[in-house]
Amino acid sequence: RYARLYEQPRQLALRGHEVLGLCLSYRPTQVRDEWHPASPGRLRWVGLTPGRFGGLTYPRQALRLLRDFAPEILVGASDVPLIVLGGWLAGRLGVPFAADLYDHFESFGLSRLPGLKLWYRRALRRAAVVSCVSEPLAALVRDVYQTRGPVIALPSTIDRTLFHPRDRATCRSALGLPVMGRLIGTAGGLSRDKGIAPLYRAFMQLAEEWRDLHLVLAGPVDPRCPPPSHPRVHYLGLLPHARTAELFCALDVGVVYLRDTPYGRYSFPQKIYEMAACGTPLAVACVGAMATLFRGCTQALYEPDDAASLVNCLRAQLARPEAASLEIPDWSELAVHMERALLVGMGQVGVPLQTH
Repeated sequence: RYARLYEQPRQLALRGHEVLGLCLSYRPTQVRDEWHPASPGRLRWVGLTPGRFGGLTYPRQALRLLRDFAPEILVGASDVPLIVLGGWLAGRLGVPFAADLYDHFESFGLSRLPGLKLWYRRALRRAAVVSCVSEPLAALVRDVYQTRGPVIALPSTIDRTLFHPRDRATCRSALGLPVMGRLIGTAGGLSRDKGIAPLYRAFMQLAEEWRDLHLVLAGPVDPRCPPPSHPRVHYLGLLPHARTAELFCALDVGVVYLRDTPYGRYSFPQKIYEMAACGTPLAVACVGAMATLFRGCTQALYEPDDAASLVNCLRAQLARPEAASLEIPDWSELAVHMERALLVGMGQVGVPLQTH
């Protein structure tokens, strides 16, 4: 119950709309049907399980639920297959289709299934409106996919009740980390494809220079690129979302790694806002939206896939830390833009949308 896929429907309901969220699981799970508090609107979540037919009945089940609900607009999100399914369902219902892209979905493994990329781009071209997590992604959808409707850049944001500055020593103690010394680290998918390897190499070099330097990691490990075997590497496993705030507040420098790939160029890592809200100085790969976001704090930028550049960035941030001052919107603020985009898609607002 956090981040974009939950907060956007919730915030729209809080603005007075009636919202139905359909969750179609790829793995066997418990069927769910529940109402969440969202007055003055209403928010119902229905979670379906693939069952013995592996999800082949999802289109029929979703169509039945949606016909009972009678939406005025249908939003597809989450990944390529569900965008395709959302476009098909909207066509069967005869209602406008909107798409929300929280990432460059063509970088996901599911997009490799035969025919899906073609159907995905077709669904986006026909969409009445598309919202994208970053301006580079919006430009791709607008210029390459040639979507007919408005395309807006709509970032994700964070829960400020969780992510805020805390006492560093207290957070370190709570996580079992060294209270003294210098800690660098990150949380998320520790994947070679996303750019974790330069961080490992940079730490090994800096660890020889600074005997009090530690590397702290949390998240799923890529077996092709495991963390260094070193006594000052601390792996915390899969932390609950709420505890990642403690980790970020425990660090002297937080690292946000990306590669210069389609995924890196079009994404907007959530942990950028999370770390910044905690007041943590950052070392960020200079690619895509990050280059624009950190143009006022260039000391925090390093060249992607370049361990030597990251070493220099970490040295500077550890010696004279600079915390980026980012304007972080609230979910309620973003909901105003999302609501307007959907009303445009439904033909209820005729004034052109701003693109960012």
